Amino acid sequence: MVLTDATVIGQVRSVNVGAARSVEHRGRQQRTAIWKLPVEGRVAVRGVNLAGDEQGDRRLHGGPDKAVYAYSSLDYDWWADQLGGRLEPGTFGENLTLDGVDLSASIVGERWLVGTTVVEVCQPRTPCWKLGLRMGDDRFPARFTAAGRPGAYLRIAREGEVGCGGRGGGVPPPGP
Repeated sequence: MVLTDATVIGQVRSVNVGAARSVEHRGRQQRTAIWKLPVEGRVAVRGVNLAGDEQGDRRLHGGPDKAVYAYSSLDYDWWADQLGGRLEPGTFGENLTLDGVDLSASIVGERWLVGTTVVEVCQPRTPCWKLGLRMGDDRFPARFTAAGRPGAYLRIAREGEVGCGGRGGGVPPPGP
């Protein structure tokens, strides 16, 4: 079901993409694209990702059920208190940083109209070692999991475009 309710519960604060790069981890070269940076304007959401975004290892990241990763600014605020400083959008490797959306309350199967794109909640994130590398703390993935603030992986149910705030940046309320 595509949501058509005009009530908007949140906004897209930031659209973030990143290129894959090689990094050394435990003496081996590994590929990762966890470093995501905000981009300006509208971004196409097609196939299994956002335009300009890559995944370092498609066996474990990306694909139809992990095409878009969303994280809430509510959770960013919580982490800023825990870590003692402000964190920039994209820090957790998300494609969409959302304002006013409690992603921990999202339900698998919900569909949201974000910009002109329809996305479907597929699963919460289970972080791997790459989040620890990004945060400079090998123990951070376990801490992230224990915090119960996983964000949500989204499937692309209808291709379109997303942008920040205003026109095309709203997120409707979760629901059936």
